[in-house]
Amino acid sequence: MQKWLDLIRGAFMPTSVDNLKLGAQKPPMPFSDVRLLGVLSHSFWFLPSVAACHAMRNLLAKRQNRFYHDYKVVVAAGSAAGIGVAALPPVQEAMDDPLTTKTITLTCGKLTTGVTVKPWTGILMLRNSSSPETYFQAAFRVQSPWTVRNPDGASPNEEQVIKRECYVFDFAPDRALRQIAYYSCRLKMDERNPEQKVAEFISFLPVLSYDGSSMKQIDAAGILDMAMSGTTATLLVRRWESALLVNVDNDTLKRLMANEAAMKALMNIEGFRNLNQDIETIINKSDAVKKTRKEKNDEEMTEKEKKELTEAEKEYKSKRKQIQEKLIKFATRVPIFMYLTDYRERCLKDVITQLEPGLFKKVTGLSVKDFELLVSLGVFNSALMNDAIYKFKRYEDASLSYTGINKHEGEDIGLFDTVLSAKDYQALIECVAEMP
Repeated sequence: MQKWLDLIRGAFMPTSVDNLKLGAQKPPMPFSDVRLLGVLSHSFWFLPSVAACHAMRNLLAKRQNRFYHDYKVVVAAGSAAGIGVAALPPVQEAMDDPLTTKTITLTCGKLTTGVTVKPWTGILMLRNSSSPETYFQAAFRVQSPWTVRNPDGASPNEEQVIKRECYVFDFAPDRALRQIAYYSCRLKMDERNPEQKVAEFISFLPVLSYDGSSMKQIDAAGILDMAMSGTTATLLVRRWESALLVNVDNDTLKRLMANEAAMKALMNIEGFRNLNQDIETIINKSDAVKKTRKEKNDEEMTEKEKKELTEAEKEYKSKRKQIQEKLIKFATRVPIFMYLTDYRERCLKDVITQLEPGLFKKVTGLSVKDFELLVSLGVFNSALMNDAIYKFKRYEDASLSYTGINKHEGEDIGLFDTVLSAKDYQALIECVAEMP
């Protein structure tokens, strides 16, 4: 739970490097993104039990969570909180003047129905719920309009809208989307098309999903796909367009430059022409910029030096981005290869290097030897490729058994450079499905 608290405020170290790679595309976390920080002054956290609420309050009070000390934490759970609306006054007292205070309300059921707390702008779903009604009754707590009449004290007829947006954060996408699919399909019984029902519902409640590489809005078809299989075709495709799949840091580029065979291999990928020169520019200029910034601060530099430094930064960042995009273009061909090969039980690396090297070269333009070399130099992120391939195989399962016959049943499932047994694969699916 401590890691999760670090994550939502953008301080979880394992994701820091990924966030730097993603740049402006990094996911907006509730308590780190500037667009959300100003909105989420008062949030509502829906936890599984009374004990969980008290444990969360104690954790938020710990020294390492100094960031959350700016928020008054109210536990609206257990007999001490009162019955029904009796749990509301402590929340209102903590808010006082809600425009100047910050609060976090922890609950496991109280205040999720029959009350209106206008300053709540976000709810964090941190529990499982088999009932869509319970889920959305809680979610709708943050939808209450919040306006202030006579905001400047001199305009009695003027009304200022304080709450222009509100958010539901759920860290188990499968759970959230299943609830949306089920709830929206039950709202309008006379409409037979489930996609139309979901589309109408999400026109009022847009859904954004972060899949580990990018955050995108999901349409009705995507929600139904994801509710059934855990992901969508669109998200699968975008996963292979992620900047995280390839490494273009200086260390990797230096290893590439030092290896003539690797450079020749990359030149075989469409779009790589002046690769050697581009990599040299990136390394030299980025090192020069770092050295200059280390030796001088902005105040010590002349306007000319600042301008030259800015131009150098722009140039090497642009070239790095170009190389990254070209490598991603290669990565997007991997799903095509997976569609064309029938070896699900072998890890993709083995299929490429041992079983179907000819097909791989036709699809990607790289020989097996070249591919192995680039992997060994760390150009491709094998851990994320494993994850992307796992999602692909899981999504593919439905199409392999829709007739009731699955010729791959009981076989091992190959990822990028590892293989899961059928038992482990099924256990992983069940674990993901049950994830809170």
